[in-house]
Amino acid sequence: MSTAAQPRSQADFLKGEPHRKHPGVINLKTLRLPEELQTAARSIIHSKLSRVCGHLLTNFLWSRKRAVEDTALRQKAVSMEKELWEKALQKKGEITKTTKYIIIFQISAIIVPICSFFQSYQIKKRDPTFAPQSLLDFGSGLGTVVWASHSCWADSLKEMVCVDSSGPMNILAEQLLKGDDDRAQPLIKHVYFRQFLPVSPKVQFDLVVAAFTLSELPNVKEREEAVLTLWRKTSSYLVLVENGTKEGHHILMEARDTLLKKQEKIIYDSRPASVFAPCPHELMCPKLALEPTVPCNFQQLYQPLPLPGHNERQIEKFSFLILTRSGPAETTGGVDWARLVAPVLRKTRHVHCRMCCPNGQLQHVVVTARKHSRDVYRCARSSDWGDQLPVIQRLQEDAQSDSE
Repeated sequence: MSTAAQPRSQADFLKGEPHRKHPGVINLKTLRLPEELQTAARSIIHSKLSRVCGHLLTNFLWSRKRAVEDTALRQKAVSMEKELWEKALQKKGEITKTTKYIIIFQISAIIVPICSFFQSYQIKKRDPTFAPQSLLDFGSGLGTVVWASHSCWADSLKEMVCVDSSGPMNILAEQLLKGDDDRAQPLIKHVYFRQFLPVSPKVQFDLVVAAFTLSELPNVKEREEAVLTLWRKTSSYLVLVENGTKEGHHILMEARDTLLKKQEKIIYDSRPASVFAPCPHELMCPKLALEPTVPCNFQQLYQPLPLPGHNERQIEKFSFLILTRSGPAETTGGVDWARLVAPVLRKTRHVHCRMCCPNGQLQHVVVTARKHSRDVYRCARSSDWGDQLPVIQRLQEDAQSDSE
């Protein structure tokens, strides 16, 4: 094998870091809610939390499917939803206590994937010079995107616009920001709540996020229109997050195809969309072709909101898509990177890696020091599901022979 097929030196892709901290390692340890958010949430929940209600909501969220296309059925559902909301609201327009309990119960699981993307899962680590001044959160709910983004870019963010069609949800999000004290100043400044997106198509934000929102839209057409609208409002990065289910993955692949393949009639920003993460390529998702029932998802360990009987660490699975206007990601040291899409299986002197590769193929590679160099082997052994691995010629050759 020629020397060009191997990394020229450790510095080519390790950047002077030890193997356990190589540039492809983006997994975070156990995440915890910001202290201020924990305090505010516990204040709002001023009586015993119903764990049963929390589990019911969790089961409901994970069993959601894309909405039925039939217009009449959708209209009936909207009518029922409106009736339920009217019954749930008190005279002052606040969310009832029981509803608060159920919503707050979910706050840890909702904020975890968002924190992952911002802090390490991918943006801040791979683009350390990115310092957004403006943020748009579409379908903002409890305002978790604001809390997550503030933990990373508090010094640079000057405007955060939260858009949610639910007025009561916006009220609850504001209560959290004020620590459940209406007379207090918000813990995070420059946050503005709206029920509709800004009208002007020329208004852009450095960072645009839609977390667990596309799955709420009734049909393919509305999801496509929403994605195109959000992309028009994106100056740098667009982050889309859904549950780590088959439905969530398929919805994100719909959005990916829309932004990579469709051309709008009127173009306000000519910079095209490029996939930033998790895909190491812009070809068809190999999971859809080879494993259509297995979603492309990732996981994060987190500490839930500390409440009696609710203190054990939990795991949240999610699917995500990050697009950028800055062009395709550059290689590090002339080496391409593959994404680990399953748990790494570590054996004696070899490591089993399931990877999505830059050539658009889903490959299973058994990495050894003898075949792939000591550096690559030690990096593989230090990596986990969701991390990236350097791809060299020998890795690709072995993966192709395995697939044959």
